[in-house]
Amino acid sequence: MYFFYILHSPSKDKYYIGATCDTLESRLSKHNMKHIGYTGQASDWEVAHFEIYKTKKEAFDREKQVKKWKSKQRTIKLINGD
Repeated sequence: MYFFYILHSPSKDKYYIGATCDTLESRLSKHNMKHIGYTGQASDWEVAHFEIYKTKKEAFDREKQVKKWKSKQRTIKLINGD
């Protein structure tokens, strides 16, 4: 099972888009650790949206699709189900 996910940091009001074969809980824990990189800037990331896929390709294709939007408003619409 593979996941496409969107994280939100309330303190930064930023979103992170990713895909993983880990559990969402495990991946979220890694994002919330202090480290070098985009998600290392905050430790309050929460899962705002996720989708489950049967194959790695499907999940990572979805990640690429949403990242290409380059639109915070469109990402928020996806999260809200609009």
